[in-house]
Amino acid sequence: MSVVVTGVTGHLGPLVVQHLLAGGLAADQIVAGGRRPELLAHLGVRTAAVDYDDAASLETAFAGAETVLLVSGSDVGRRVAQHGRVIDAAKAAGVRRVVYTSAPHADTTELVLAPDHKATEELLRASGLAWTILRNNWYTENYVGAVEQARTTGVILTSAGDGRVASATRSDYAAGAAAVLLGGDHDGRVYELSGDVAWTFDELAEAASTLLGVPVVAQQVSFDEHRAILLGVGLDEGTAGFVATLDAGIRRGDLADATSDLRTLIGRPTTPLVDGLRAALDS
Repeated sequence: MSVVVTGVTGHLGPLVVQHLLAGGLAADQIVAGGRRPELLAHLGVRTAAVDYDDAASLETAFAGAETVLLVSGSDVGRRVAQHGRVIDAAKAAGVRRVVYTSAPHADTTELVLAPDHKATEELLRASGLAWTILRNNWYTENYVGAVEQARTTGVILTSAGDGRVASATRSDYAAGAAAVLLGGDHDGRVYELSGDVAWTFDELAEAASTLLGVPVVAQQVSFDEHRAILLGVGLDEGTAGFVATLDAGIRRGDLADATSDLRTLIGRPTTPLVDGLRAALDS
């Protein structure tokens, strides 16, 4: 089998490649794709130029591949069209299966990030290709910046209330993707991937205290207060509104679903919050 992993110049893709190699897939059967393939040579696998806005690059990269891992793009507002190009190019190149990294409960949630993922899932289901959908919950590493800031402030600011986040590390999710890519009966399956434990922001603050060796507390504010504070420290209107809206979704429970899907795929417990943060802080 041969696998093309897209988006490998990002954070998740390189880890997927590493887990594929560790799982026994030969290096010449893996293609690492990104906009700047010259940056990927250190991975020790084949590389290809992959630009979601360039259909020709996609078809060339996918030629001869059995499976494509479509790592979702980051260009909100444009990525449905971009993902559609990937799916169309995979079909044109004779790819059998596309595996897609989506969002938790993408077809039913009110999570601010979900609409692009829901639309992509619909394109994939209608494509005629075999497919597997990996609905990744939040990445533990998303909170490294907040923990670092708490080193001097002693505070993690949030408007999420008692909402919980069932995060796992990027490496956990990459291991799950690699398990699906390496075989088994995964066609037509939707996996709700998450960490084993859904934590609160008080628990995040406790983990930060442990790692930093200083007292850290979660400071709860309202949506409007959160947005105003973010604007006050220099964030633009769009970013401040997005961050506050995301916390509103967490308060609502959008990221609280801790399932067994990921630990079942990877054959071990997911990485605990404090351990995932420690590894990210040390890297």
